[in-house]
Amino acid sequence: MKATIWHNPRCGTSRNTLAILEGTPGVEVEVIEYLKTPPSRETLAALYARAGIGPRDGLRRKEPAAAALADAGDAAILDAMVADPILIERPLVETEKGARLCRPAEKVREIL
Repeated sequence: MKATIWHNPRCGTSRNTLAILEGTPGVEVEVIEYLKTPPSRETLAALYARAGIGPRDGLRRKEPAAAALADAGDAAILDAMVADPILIERPLVETEKGARLCRPAEKVREIL
C-alpha cells in the first residue's frame, strides 16, 4: 500500500505519524514536505473532501495569519493556504483507503 504524507519535520505530531507509517509492514511512504512543495488548491480541496472535512477544519488556527480568516469562506481559506502553506494543519495522509488529518497521529491507522 502506498501512503502519501504532507509532512512538516519540525512538528512532533507529523513526525509521530510518519513513524507509524514507516513502522507498518507493507506501507510504501511518500513524504512531501508541504512547506517546500505545497499542494495545489485542487489537491488540497480533494484531500479535504476525501477526509470528510472542510478547509476550515484543515486550517492551522495557531498561526497568527489564521485570525484574518475567522469570517472567511472555504474558497478564501483555500486561497490563503496555497499562498501561505504554514496555514495548512498537519499532517495530512492519503492512502487508497482515504485521507485523514492525523491529529492525533494514531488517526492514520484508520486508513492503513
